[in-house]
Parts: sequence; structure tokens; C-alpha cells
Amino acid sequence: MPCFIAVLALFSPRLALIGMWLFNDLLTESFGNWILPFIGFFVLPWTTLAYALLWSLGTNELEGIEWFFLAFFFFLDLASLGGGQRARTSRSSAGSSSY
Repeated sequence: MPCFIAVLALFSPRLALIGMWLFNDLLTESFGNWILPFIGFFVLPWTTLAYALLWSLGTNELEGIEWFFLAFFFFLDLASLGGGQRARTSRSSAGSSSY
């Protein structure tokens, strides 16, 4: 099952988070409750997924280089949010100029 979740993560972090929630307790163990993973599912899915996986790899805490990887996925989430906003803005301005 972990290999299936890893393949899902390549296509969609939200599908991987759903798979993790259904088939193991990693999200609950790494975050301690359901609120942060729930918010992370909608706002920062790559960061939520990376935190849960990095937390489970070693000593059940983030240390050293793991913080770098978490920051990378955080910026990846921000870039995807910014790219979506830019696409919506360009699409709406292109549509209004045709009138």
C-alpha cells in the first residue's frame, strides 16, 4: 500500500492524503489531531504530505535537512497557488478585452 500512495503523490497530493487517511494512521500520528491535516488538504497539500512523510521517516520529529525539504514543498505550494491566480487573472482580462 505505501507504493500505491507514493504513485498517487506524483499525480495529486490530495489523493495521496486521502489514501493515507484511509489506509494508515500517519496523518493523525504526525499532527496529533485532524484539524491541521484537514486545513492542509485544502490550502497546502504538498506541505502537509511532506510533513507527514518526513515526520515518519526518522525519530518522529523534523531535524536538519528535513526542514529544508519542508520549506521546498511549502514554496511549491505557494508557487502553485500563485500560478493559479495568475492564470485566472490572465484568463479574465483576455475575456474582457474582446468586448
